[in-house]
Amino acid sequence: MAALVSQENMVTPTLVSRTGRHLQRYSKHGSRQVVGCIPYRFKSREKGSLVDETGEEVEVLVISSQKGKGLLFPKGGWEMDESMNAAALRETVEEAGVRGTIERQLGKWSFKSKSQDAVYEGYMFPLLVDEQLEIWPEKNVRRRYWMNVREAREVCQHGWMKEALDVLVSRLASKEGGDLPSL
Repeated sequence: MAALVSQENMVTPTLVSRTGRHLQRYSKHGSRQVVGCIPYRFKSREKGSLVDETGEEVEVLVISSQKGKGLLFPKGGWEMDESMNAAALRETVEEAGVRGTIERQLGKWSFKSKSQDAVYEGYMFPLLVDEQLEIWPEKNVRRRYWMNVREAREVCQHGWMKEALDVLVSRLASKEGGDLPSL
């Protein structure tokens, strides 16, 4: 018997990023809706690191902003023709060049744009990475960096993304029985 595979959690990389806002979703209050992922993986254990039950260190992937000022997690517009999960996966492939398994939503945050006088709704998901692409749509405009949770929290330029990272850390800690260092 053949197994059915859900297409919602799968993204095929393209060589170009989606552009334009004609399909952009907005909340009932007029806030632009954006979605993103905190890509993570387990690496060999180092002293004082966040670990899973097998003793492996958790690393997260941060990317440079398009304008080159600061580091953040991949995120972008949620469009009318896609589910929230599909949009988060698409943005992560476009901006960070990684694929994997998307997990349960970390939460919803409202935040103000630094460059415009606009309010956004941001939704973040953990993404357990299983593939890192050599070529991805924004390779020429972004850098990507794997680092431990503490380092990522220090360098991430958005407070709401740091809060999402804290939720991920708490979730991973509860899976392990709470044997994780505090941030």
